[in-house]
Amino acid sequence: MIKITETVKHLLIINILMFFATKLLEEPLGWDRMGFSLFYPTSDYFEPYQIVTHMFMHADFNHLFFNMFGLFFFGPALESYWGSKKFLFYYLATGLGAMLIQLSTTTLEAYLTTGGWGVSQYYHSLGASGSIFGLLLAYGMIFPNNIIGLIIPPVRMKAKYMVIIFGVLELVLGLSGLNTGIGHFAHLGGALTGFFIILFWRKGNNRW
Repeated sequence: MIKITETVKHLLIINILMFFATKLLEEPLGWDRMGFSLFYPTSDYFEPYQIVTHMFMHADFNHLFFNMFGLFFFGPALESYWGSKKFLFYYLATGLGAMLIQLSTTTLEAYLTTGGWGVSQYYHSLGASGSIFGLLLAYGMIFPNNIIGLIIPPVRMKAKYMVIIFGVLELVLGLSGLNTGIGHFAHLGGALTGFFIILFWRKGNNRW
């Protein structure tokens, strides 16, 4: 049975509270999740705080549920292994890395499709998926032979193989342009950021 750790518990609470607070207060106070999503930096709707707040926003209940399920499943083992401060740093850093990769690929896509660098004023992104993919990558690197039972499809496999399969799937979907509306390169960005962080730590560059 998974024993929830302190930082994971607080992250779960923050994400869930932000989801329902923005849903309940959207009408009376105008406090909706769009304002806390990340708009492109050149957009009139961009605000600096969105760099952080977008990681705690979710489009709908399913989006929230699957991200929080990933946090609940992978987070406690990693927090117990690293400690709370290191775990929180990793979680936030992979979220920010996912953001940078997503913005970069969006800019490149705009250039390739329109011949210019302009991105729609209304383009925005939200969700904890980049951080969750960072946790998935870390789990696969630290506990490679642990058996994980997937929900969809209902199969069991070693963590290292699941990481590879999910990584390849995200890359294929991202390059194909299918399943639009999902930040596949953000997912890859979170995993890639996590990969380099763990390599850096494994080389002894660890002051925690």
